[in-house]
Amino acid sequence: MNYETLTAISPIDGRYAGKCPELRDIFSEYGLIKRRVLVECAWLEALCGAKEIKECKALTAAERKTLRSIAADFSVEDAARVKEIEKTTNHDVKAVEYFLKEKVKGTSLESRSEFIHFACTSEDINNMSHALMLRDGKAVLRAAMDVMTDKIAEMAKAYAKVPMLAHTHGQPASPTTVGKELAVVVARLRRQAAEIDRLVMPAKMNGAVGNFNAHLSAYPDIDWEALSRKVIESLGLRQNRLTTQIESHDGIAELFDAVQRWNSILIDFDRDVWTYVSMGYFKQRTVKGEIGSSTMPHKVNPIDFENSEGNLGLANAVMGFMARKLPISRMQRDLTDSTTLRNMGVGFGYTLIAILSTIKGLGKLELNEARLAEDLDCNWEVLAEPIQTVMRKVGMDRPYERLKELTRGRRVTAEIMRDFVEALPLPKADKVRLMKLTPATYVGLAEKLAGIV
Repeated sequence: MNYETLTAISPIDGRYAGKCPELRDIFSEYGLIKRRVLVECAWLEALCGAKEIKECKALTAAERKTLRSIAADFSVEDAARVKEIEKTTNHDVKAVEYFLKEKVKGTSLESRSEFIHFACTSEDINNMSHALMLRDGKAVLRAAMDVMTDKIAEMAKAYAKVPMLAHTHGQPASPTTVGKELAVVVARLRRQAAEIDRLVMPAKMNGAVGNFNAHLSAYPDIDWEALSRKVIESLGLRQNRLTTQIESHDGIAELFDAVQRWNSILIDFDRDVWTYVSMGYFKQRTVKGEIGSSTMPHKVNPIDFENSEGNLGLANAVMGFMARKLPISRMQRDLTDSTTLRNMGVGFGYTLIAILSTIKGLGKLELNEARLAEDLDCNWEVLAEPIQTVMRKVGMDRPYERLKELTRGRRVTAEIMRDFVEALPLPKADKVRLMKLTPATYVGLAEKLAGIV
């Protein structure tokens, strides 16, 4: 059977293939091999630039351009050649080394061919490559995150003044505004996004067990830590000086945990919007030709928010497992991280698909202000809070208990509430203010708070 999206095992490469094409260049095996080549070329260039290594003479401008172009122009066909070599070596990183030796053969770079992968363990190349994949994948996710968050922020501003009955424990509660509740989501998402931005992936290039053993055996007078740091930082990473054979993966766990926290906030938002749709607070624009139910013609289902929630759950399951597993490696190294790391793109893929689904769902929403107003007008009992608060202020007897007796467990009309207030021996200003109050105007600083974002 030939591969096509209909025969893919994973929906990321099947049903949802069109939603995350930019991740293929990053998290595919081609993406991994491409970054391995980049790291090997960067290391060779650094060795050629070390004046103490006389056997690896400095590069000319033309040679530097040639070496960098091997990495910059790396193609799927090049990756296929690496895989062909791997059939013989049965070692993926050694295959990259042999590929590069092929590429420089017959050029002036051939004289440095034995300095390709010099003093490196495979994990020096792999950990750098994985860090670069995560750096690039993070950039894709963050761009999508910001588009979605900015959309919610626009809605927060647009609906800053629109009153809405709040629901705590699923029960009518003190009113708020639609915009303020959306602003809460924006603030939460942006806080976690800032945590994601703060993380710079750690990396190592220090040899078989992290001590530069082989390096010093050949060139004992070189500051190998400094040379390694130069290469690592030139690629936008940060050096982890203390490692075993592998970079400890704690940085990967930190990133995955941060993304999971962001995802969990979006799950919370998806579920709330789903609920508001079911309550009629939001209507959904119909899409021509789209069917909500195969048997019930009237239905317009909140499928985008449901799709987002499901995909976020999958993303968090994968990244949660990886964040717990990857920091654990027996003694100086075991291979359980290798197959695990090959699934990094799965968590990123499901996250990106989810974000796009939420964006799509937001584009269909229409605020139903009439339904919001109706719900507020049917719940005058929420004014029990401000009334008993003012009664407390002026020292009246049993204010909470009296309002509890009046309102708890039943609907109260405007007339009942106003009659109650009218009968209270309150100062004139307090009474006037309470008599004017309605559920729709009892929103505190909600409008102002919505403007924070």
